Amino acid sequence: IVALDRGTTTSLLRDVQDFSNYTWAPNGRFVVYAVTEKPEPDKSGLKRLQGMPDRWPTWRNRDFLYRVSVPQGVRSRLTAGYLTTALNSISPDGRKLLFTRSWEDFAERPYSKTAYYTLDLATMEVDSLWTSGWTGSAQWSPDGQRLLVLGGPSSFDGVGKNVPEGVIPNEYDTQAFLYDLGTGAVDPITKDFDPAIGQAVWSRLEPCIYFVATDRAQVHLFRYDIPTRTFAQIETGAEVIGGLELALRAPVAAYLGSSASVPQKAFVLDLRKRQVRILADPARTAYQHVRFGRCEPWDFVSSLGRTIAGHVYLPPDFNASKKYPCIVYYYGGTSPVTRDFGGRYPKELWAANGYVVYVLEPSGATGFGQAFSASHVNDWGRRVSEEIVEGVQLFLRSHPFVDSARVGCIGASYGGFMTMLLTTKTNIFAAAVAHAGISSIASYWGEGYWGYLYSSTATANSFPWNRRDIYVDQSPLFRADRVKTPLLLLHGTSDTNVPPGESIQFYTALKLLGRPVELVQVEGQDHTIMEFGKRIRWTKTILAWFDRWLKGQPEWWEKLYGGK
Repeated sequence: IVALDRGTTTSLLRDVQDFSNYTWAPNGRFVVYAVTEKPEPDKSGLKRLQGMPDRWPTWRNRDFLYRVSVPQGVRSRLTAGYLTTALNSISPDGRKLLFTRSWEDFAERPYSKTAYYTLDLATMEVDSLWTSGWTGSAQWSPDGQRLLVLGGPSSFDGVGKNVPEGVIPNEYDTQAFLYDLGTGAVDPITKDFDPAIGQAVWSRLEPCIYFVATDRAQVHLFRYDIPTRTFAQIETGAEVIGGLELALRAPVAAYLGSSASVPQKAFVLDLRKRQVRILADPARTAYQHVRFGRCEPWDFVSSLGRTIAGHVYLPPDFNASKKYPCIVYYYGGTSPVTRDFGGRYPKELWAANGYVVYVLEPSGATGFGQAFSASHVNDWGRRVSEEIVEGVQLFLRSHPFVDSARVGCIGASYGGFMTMLLTTKTNIFAAAVAHAGISSIASYWGEGYWGYLYSSTATANSFPWNRRDIYVDQSPLFRADRVKTPLLLLHGTSDTNVPPGESIQFYTALKLLGRPVELVQVEGQDHTIMEFGKRIRWTKTILAWFDRWLKGQPEWWEKLYGGK
């Protein structure tokens, strides 16, 4: 413990092997921490799986909870057993813990169950609250009478669903519920609230809850007034925020935020006066001489009557009388492409290299309401690919400064799958890039570490043996003979999410078909490319590929990878 006013340090715990995490009690009198217990290593070289998650390297580890008093340092163990126990929350008076235990249940979606319990720290009595496959984190209300629970629309027997009868909701469209500890009644407070909940903090000073929620392509701060049951957006000075923290004894919030072409900053917000100030701006010096182009919204109405949102990045020296090559970026899965700065696919960098960049948010994304996000379920690119093609065609007609013969597309993960699928359905793109894409939905479903778990939502109640129209007909691998677009496949060799074989088998098919294709593997990298030097070369590879095919400038690509 560090006394900030005196600068002194006192040791509370020492030499705790496999210490995992810790949480302060609200009254500051103790800390709850977790310790990981690991099985003895099996040196036989053979392993009998105890279920699909047993492929994960840490699945057999178990975490258990301990308490240490402050400042005495007296320790006591709180939980044990076969299953991991995870702390969710500590009651405001410090008398009880809310913890969970989870286990596999392959009989029904989502193939796991989580049970919620309270533990009385005085008597060590445990009370069971509920068991669900769809609920996630939970926290106590300031008066200790209710819990704030986050989970999918199907939580608590579907009380939070807001989709037409017979439609399966998208369980990634996170909702918020109030659970009454006395009666067990559940109030789905965000059922009619379109933004998808990312973070929730119950205020100790006001009768309200603060939500960080994805709202279309932005992530905003909202205040939910409990007595009036109303939501109000609070201006934060950024388009995309995260990491919200509330002061315990003052109406002040701190968070991180960025915007399109505005690097991340740390902010402090006076919640009463609604005044925002910048706490830290670490990128200010690095970017003080960098010019950015404009980022403008551009939406269209599809042929089915649905509004598809989007935005456009223009080069810093944009001249409407010129003709520009264009890069189209999408995810196409269950999350929108938010307007934050930089990231793995830096639209600002592409624009700085002379490209107009069009980003669109096809059906199925969260942040647009449950009816919109439900389109993700059992679609696997049918509607999304049609919307992307339709949107690009309309975009080209309404933006004469874009050269329709020099348009490329790029996506990653589900977006990589979308790139592969698009190349089998249209020739409007002159070049394409797929990072960690899925070429065979069935092999991803069975081989990826959590392919079957993701598919429990994306292909709800649909399997390779009963939905050939999805697993075969929508898989790019089985449509490879239709590809004519020059395609760059990128994949980390240690990808545990989408196995590298998804790119390898599509590469094999296209090579045998004599189609223009390249495969660049990134050694030792997982689903995202994180090692600095490899990340730089990977980023350059993407731009060099587009320069080769959209600008007629192969020199950069040849410098990186040489000729034959």
